[in-house]
Amino acid sequence: MTIKPTNFDWLDLTVEETLEPELPICDPHHHLWDSRTDRASQRYLLDEILADVTSGHNVVSTVFIECGSMYRSSGPDNLKPVGETEFVNGIAAMSASGLYGKPRVAAGIVGLADLMFGDAVGPVLDAHIAAGGGRFRGIRHRACWDPSKDVPNSQPTTIQDLYLNDQFREGFATLAPRNLSFEGWCYHPQIPQLADLARAFPETTIILNHFGGPLGIGPYKGKQDDYFPTWKNAITDLAKCPNVVAKLGGLAMEINGFDWHMKQRPPSSLELMEATRRFYEHVIEQFGPKRCMFESNFPVDKVSCSYNVLWNSFKRLTANYSDTEKADLFHDTANRVYRLG
Repeated sequence: MTIKPTNFDWLDLTVEETLEPELPICDPHHHLWDSRTDRASQRYLLDEILADVTSGHNVVSTVFIECGSMYRSSGPDNLKPVGETEFVNGIAAMSASGLYGKPRVAAGIVGLADLMFGDAVGPVLDAHIAAGGGRFRGIRHRACWDPSKDVPNSQPTTIQDLYLNDQFREGFATLAPRNLSFEGWCYHPQIPQLADLARAFPETTIILNHFGGPLGIGPYKGKQDDYFPTWKNAITDLAKCPNVVAKLGGLAMEINGFDWHMKQRPPSSLELMEATRRFYEHVIEQFGPKRCMFESNFPVDKVSCSYNVLWNSFKRLTANYSDTEKADLFHDTANRVYRLG
């Protein structure tokens, strides 16, 4: 039975017809969890994600991204995150059976391994690969850090300049020999550090998450116009690294400061597109469609809009793009980067 989000009635105030319903989509960024009382969607398991991906758009496959879900309750601390991969691989196997429809949920899996263990992280990566049943593709080690107490910092390792840390980089060096990618999730002032990391490890594919986290809370509240030129320059420099690709999405979180979740009704796809299009257009211009992929970041972004409205906003943004460009942005880039076949 599908568990509706706590803001379901509010989300239902904005309902739209699906645009371009036949366009194939690979959603390369979503989460799965249960008992998350801090989120609008407290449960997001197979039933819940299927309700979203079959709500109108032609989602053919998805990629799960780590979120601290279902860790092992016992055993060595460094191996506890492997429980998340075990859990997700079970859901992926259910989806792959075909009993639940066409979409292949979690066809790719990205987990967590704490790279601050240095080269000792190797056995953890190998355990993830074994637990993933052929679906494990890489790791995300969040580096979001800000000096303000009003901006939440990342787990598991909350230190300043994580991506520049020698111990972290020793662990990072273990990814390429295993053909594993890396998800770069940081805040916008840290994008230059991710570029430095990319240049130091050109053989490792790095996927920029959520535009590099442009903030709109705490000391950044109402300051988006002020820092936008700096963000643009950082993205332009990052795009010079050929081993970096970019995810386009994740701007409907509370930390981005648009405050859609506080309005009387959810935004329409046109409102979403117009409010955020300068971020999308600059990244697409710099990286090109073959190095960009739209993402949902669900159910986190469900605090602000429905799945159908979100993907409609992406389709409005690309209304004048060629069929080839759309294929790259909505499916082909993600399918290639995550090696989904």
